Amino acid sequence: MIGILASAAAHPASESTQQAVGYPTLFLLVSLGSLVPVVPTGAVVSSAAVVAFHQTEPAALAVVFAVASVAAFLGDVALYWLGLRGVHSRGGSRWLRKLQDRVDEGTLARAERRLDEHGVVVLVLSRLVPAGRLPVMVACLLAEMPLRRFVRGDIPACLVWAAAYQVIGILGGSLFPEPWQGVALAVGLTFAIAAGPVVVRRLRRVPRPQVKEPATEVRASKAGESI
Repeated sequence: MIGILASAAAHPASESTQQAVGYPTLFLLVSLGSLVPVVPTGAVVSSAAVVAFHQTEPAALAVVFAVASVAAFLGDVALYWLGLRGVHSRGGSRWLRKLQDRVDEGTLARAERRLDEHGVVVLVLSRLVPAGRLPVMVACLLAEMPLRRFVRGDIPACLVWAAAYQVIGILGGSLFPEPWQGVALAVGLTFAIAAGPVVVRRLRRVPRPQVKEPATEVRASKAGESI
């Protein structure tokens, strides 16, 4: 999708052609990325927003926002429904196991604690924090949150998420005269945001160097022990 949008931005066709191809592709990739967390959906939405920003049709940005938020919501609900089937069955399900395998125990414990403290409000924050959606979803599944309650929290989460990444796209589109330049900036920003938590976790795992005691203090301590 990002390559398609970049190509469309560099070689603009008619707006009707871009809309006929772009909107269904946007819906498909965002819903698929929500269901199977492989596609960088944030970069897809930001890139689509850049292309829409440079179109003369005033409703283009509104359509991108609607398509992205609905697709993200449907993907989330489908994934949660599949996970609930695993929770309620004796043997579990491969969907639930795959979700649990993608979340480490420490992150899951923090997500469960925040869910207990804030309830479904944490779903909104989980959509905005990179790599925060899956831990909170697994915490909701393990807490056996009903699907109806999850839906109530996921609707504003998807709306806020789509708006946030669309703002990134609008920012990229407004800074450069050529749409492909805005797409490049939007993709770079979204990948930088996504890589932030990974860098922080790696920095926390780096062992701190041990401070050695000065030689004079070591000799003084040994002398005191001998006395």
